[in-house]
Amino acid sequence: MKKLFLVLLALSLAACGGTQINAPAPTAASLTKVKLSMGYIPDVQFAPFYVAAEKGYFKEQGLEVEFVTQFENDSVPLLGTNQLQFAIVSAEQVVQARAQGLPIKYVWAWYQKFPVAVVAKASSGIKTPSDLANRKIGLPGLYGASYIGLRALLKSQKIAEKDVKLESIGFTQVEVLSVDKVEAVVGYANNEPIKLKALGHNVNTIYVSDFANLAGNGLVTNEKTLSENPKLVRAMVAAANKGLADVIAKPEEGVDVSKKYVEALGKGDAATLKIARDVLDASILLWKAPTLGMSDKAKWEAIQSTLLDMNLIPAPVDLEKTFTNEFIK
Repeated sequence: MKKLFLVLLALSLAACGGTQINAPAPTAASLTKVKLSMGYIPDVQFAPFYVAAEKGYFKEQGLEVEFVTQFENDSVPLLGTNQLQFAIVSAEQVVQARAQGLPIKYVWAWYQKFPVAVVAKASSGIKTPSDLANRKIGLPGLYGASYIGLRALLKSQKIAEKDVKLESIGFTQVEVLSVDKVEAVVGYANNEPIKLKALGHNVNTIYVSDFANLAGNGLVTNEKTLSENPKLVRAMVAAANKGLADVIAKPEEGVDVSKKYVEALGKGDAATLKIARDVLDASILLWKAPTLGMSDKAKWEAIQSTLLDMNLIPAPVDLEKTFTNEFIK
């Protein structure tokens, strides 16, 4: 609070033509070290966090952030036991964790639109969700956001899971669809469609968000951190929000900064950088909102309803304990 007072006083004096007072910048020794888990590999999609690091937004909030790469289902238990304070996690994972008694909470909405999509070659004739009936569909597995998104999409058309042919293919959607081992794949709207097009394939993309209004990925912490150090949470949200706003405004800067963190970009040719920019442009369409970081309760109700329909949670959870907009206001 004292630091905030000094900053406000300095601004007031400067506006009045008085002598400016500068609050001391945080030193390396005074920074709070935290880890942020975000995805199983570095990727240009994480540009908002790379930008927040490179432009000093974490530092000005008193943070030294270490980026950790691991799967969501590895980071969620660590969050729940306070072995990790922050992670980027999809909303359905948070609801399922709360249903299992893990005390984690979603504090910042990164993806405003649910990012999953179904992609098919145009030659398949698959253009709409109703065209998926009796088709062979590849997806990473019967888990995670891809599976939840597909089920919500099928439900919107009153298609049962038994009425499609699902095949677990891991994260090989591009390769598998390219050689027609399946008729459609489920992946991220800002990833697989772009990479397939770059390979010369003419594809149709069905966006889950056009048919099911589900909550997407965001920043998650745990109840212990929230109760004992809410300033830490507010600092993380503020820095992340600032990085996000910058990338939305200047995507070319996001790609350039990402070169330091994504090895393939640092060594990439013009074609690789073009794909990265296309991925980032598609991501921005999923991130934009009138108020960055704000969660919509209706989207959380929809994701919970989908999980209940799939019998992935035994009963509704208290959504007030699952997400909050407290740190956005």
